[in-house]
Amino acid sequence: MGRKVTVATCSLNQWSLDFEGNYERILKSIEIAKTHQAKYRLGPELEIWPIMHQNVRYNCRVLFLNRKILLIRPKMLMANQGIYRELRWFSPWNLQRNVEEYFLPRIIQEVTGQDTVPFGDCVLSTKDTCIGTEICAELWNPRSPHVNMGLDGVEIFTNSSASHHELRKANQRVDLIKSATTKSGGIYLYANQRGCDGDRVYYDGCAMVAINGDVVARGAQFSLGDVEVVTATVDLEDVRSFRGELCQPLLESEHKPCRRVRVDFSLSACDDVYLPTHQPIIWNFHTPEEEISLGPACWLWDYLRRSGQTGFLLPLSGGVDSSSTACIVHSMCVLLCQAVKDSNTQVLSDIRRVVGDDSYCPQEARELCGRIFTTCYMASENSSSETQNRAKDLACQIGSTHLNINIDMAVKGILGIFTMVTGMCPRFRVNGGSHRENLALQNIQARVRMVLAYLFAQLSLWASGRPGGLLVLGSANVDESLTGYFTKYDCSSADINPIGGISKTDLKSFLLYCTERFQLTSHCSYSELEPLTDGQVSQTDEADMGMTYSELSMIGRLRKISKCGPFSMFCKLIHIWKDLLSPMEVAQKVKHFFRMYSVNRHKMTTVTPSYHAEGYSPDDNRFDHRPFLYNTLWTWQFRCIDNQVEISVLCVNIT
Repeated sequence: MGRKVTVATCSLNQWSLDFEGNYERILKSIEIAKTHQAKYRLGPELEIWPIMHQNVRYNCRVLFLNRKILLIRPKMLMANQGIYRELRWFSPWNLQRNVEEYFLPRIIQEVTGQDTVPFGDCVLSTKDTCIGTEICAELWNPRSPHVNMGLDGVEIFTNSSASHHELRKANQRVDLIKSATTKSGGIYLYANQRGCDGDRVYYDGCAMVAINGDVVARGAQFSLGDVEVVTATVDLEDVRSFRGELCQPLLESEHKPCRRVRVDFSLSACDDVYLPTHQPIIWNFHTPEEEISLGPACWLWDYLRRSGQTGFLLPLSGGVDSSSTACIVHSMCVLLCQAVKDSNTQVLSDIRRVVGDDSYCPQEARELCGRIFTTCYMASENSSSETQNRAKDLACQIGSTHLNINIDMAVKGILGIFTMVTGMCPRFRVNGGSHRENLALQNIQARVRMVLAYLFAQLSLWASGRPGGLLVLGSANVDESLTGYFTKYDCSSADINPIGGISKTDLKSFLLYCTERFQLTSHCSYSELEPLTDGQVSQTDEADMGMTYSELSMIGRLRKISKCGPFSMFCKLIHIWKDLLSPMEVAQKVKHFFRMYSVNRHKMTTVTPSYHAEGYSPDDNRFDHRPFLYNTLWTWQFRCIDNQVEISVLCVNIT
């Protein structure tokens, strides 16, 4: 009957400027698609390169068949929000339904035998169907091209994407694709980049095929595989039946149809009666805890294998943050061992190169962890045996090479220099010192730990007769970055940070998940930079910050996602927290937050590159472009808040 088509889409772990590697991964995906009898193969966004047309740079899809380029379709709607600054690199194609001649470079002419090809907003018309193209952000735009294409008879939509991972985001992507084909029918192919493309984001795959609102085939969201191809057989008659009931012909007087490029080719075969089609599947989404264990773990592995280093070093305090980072590295090792068991030769080759042993084959995660992961507890006179034991126990459970280092000698040496120069000896607050003295003494300990972490990262393998160096891992969470609740150039200063975009609340849930998933039980929740009082910790994070981590998460979302300043945030929170706090208490927390945020914003200019996982991340590099010198008094804004508090007090008194 000639109505069933087999199509392929894929997720590729492409790497900027890795021309040979990118080429090999593309070829491999094409070979796999052909093996599965697919007649159309879709790859992710920018899997090869951009294109210059009339001296303007465009982000394009190139569609070709049997060594001939059929058309070049430039991106029309750009991603220019959040982590994306696409207009910095590309221009949008603003000429809807317009097609021009593109003169091919000579090197391409020699391959294809063509001088020019169509360039612009057009679709492919084959003998049996019509294929249209979207590129990444065009799916998310209210003016998505698939709407008009579908109304004009396009039956297959393809989307080449480079969509990054954020916690709790995957369902949005799936819902958009299902919605695109629910409204007017159609087949939707989605391809996505996978892996760490040398930056702070992780592209999380999820290649899929949907028809008439149902997903019928999908790929993994997180994987260590460099190439994944998803194929599906779907029935074009299902699209036509669906549309015959729902769609009416366009009635606009000035309707402009899609420009079509005719192709002498069929996606379907003549005799396909017995060819089975893929049926709808249920998409089971990962929980946030599972996402934390998988996304940052894959990102870490990509970074390690491509950096040329031989492992990681983590200052492990026994607290929630550093314990979470350690658990993510352990999860990475679990994924690696599973990939080896699944006969992933690329992963095995990379492992052997990292550990420097061509015959090595990991048998279980603890053993591999001992090869590539070093943890160190840096004790001071203010450290408790409890945290030291917790760090040691966790290191033992995950199998890392663990070091116990005492920093008192270094701290006293630095203080000795200061005393020799000034004749003054600072004291902790519990010993009668001022706030300034107390903070300086904490910072000395924190910064000494950073220096020692890099020393041991560079030389610990040398000391044991092994080649290579270690990447230092940071472990400051997104909420601490938001308020600046960390010491500039302390152990938060590292090479990379897998939890820098994750909230403390999510990290606590993640550790509970690890307790069950990996049988890891050793973690606690406070730092120790001040002396113990009667044997107990006198310093707690939330008391120091003046608010809970859950409150910080809410404030962070209002600041970044809802674009709230002090006054508008206060106006929202008096309703959100009405059962918990009075307007005066809300005002105090809002003002306290903005003072901390503005005073410490400068710290974000040097913060360690972190895995992007939250929509309210304060990352200064590419996501949250803000000043780092603020008027920290917020005079006008705080006065507006105070006026509203006075009004609320008056209303209560009158009542």
